[in-house]
Amino acid sequence: MPIPTTDSGGLVLLLGGARSGKSQTAVQWARAVGRDAVTFIATAQALDDEMAARIQRHRAERPAAWETLEAPRDAARAVLRARHDVIVLDCLTLLVANALLDDGPAAARREVQDLLEAVHTRQPRLMLLVSNEVGLGIVPEGRLARAYRDLLGWANQQVRAAARAAFFFVAGGMVPLHPVPPSPWQAFALR
Repeated sequence: MPIPTTDSGGLVLLLGGARSGKSQTAVQWARAVGRDAVTFIATAQALDDEMAARIQRHRAERPAAWETLEAPRDAARAVLRARHDVIVLDCLTLLVANALLDDGPAAARREVQDLLEAVHTRQPRLMLLVSNEVGLGIVPEGRLARAYRDLLGWANQQVRAAARAAFFFVAGGMVPLHPVPPSPWQAFALR
């Protein structure tokens, strides 16, 4: 998948379904802009053998010279500690889940707000933030699953509002996301 050619500052949201190409694009884009001077913030935890193997595969796909910060929680602190000015955070999906399961919805919302504040304070050259869109399917049966879907939807909207650009990934392709116009009639001007 071709990566965008821009590296001009700020936060970029890479949003889509599982295995849609988000993480691969984030790594390629960060490598193109930062070469070996990239900080990768990982939010996954190896809670079982399958997840441990998945984490190992992702590590092997990244350049060994990159700084990796493990941040299943408190990603804001990791952003502020990052040695490099090109940062990849993969992924918001797990960061929100970790906070929700550890301490509840209010903690997850604080986690996202603190992260966005840290990005605003740090002003990295490029911050690629990967997240899943989990709200496209049926309404989940369980209360916790519905709460998570709603919370991640809120988190994705918060990041999108703060981002310089956002892209939606599906089937290995990406589509730029445009801001919502203030009136429905202005939507036609985007075409």
